Amino acid sequence: MVSDLDEITINYEEDSVVVVKELDKEILSRGAWTTIVFRYQQWDRKKEEYGPERFTIRRYRKMHGEFKQQSKFNISSKDQARKIIDTLKKWIE
Repeated sequence: MVSDLDEITINYEEDSVVVVKELDKEILSRGAWTTIVFRYQQWDRKKEEYGPERFTIRRYRKMHGEFKQQSKFNISSKDQARKIIDTLKKWIE
C-alpha cells in the first residue's frame, strides 16, 4: 500500500514484463476518499505487444496512513469513454 497519493500507480509486472502499463493519471479528488482516473495499456501475450488504450476510475480510502483501493470501474474502449462523456455532458449542461 502507498501512503503518498502521488505515488499511487496501476503499473503491474509479472515475470519481468510490465503487464499493465500506466500511461497517465489524473487525480479527480483528494482526501480520505480519493478518486483517480488512469489511462493504461495491457500487454497481449499472444501478439507480444500492448493493446489499445483503456481507462479505469479507481477509488481509494486512506486508512491508518495508507491508501487502499476500495473500488474500480474499467472503461474498455475509447468508444465507451466517449459515450460516458456524452452522457455526462448532457446531464450537466
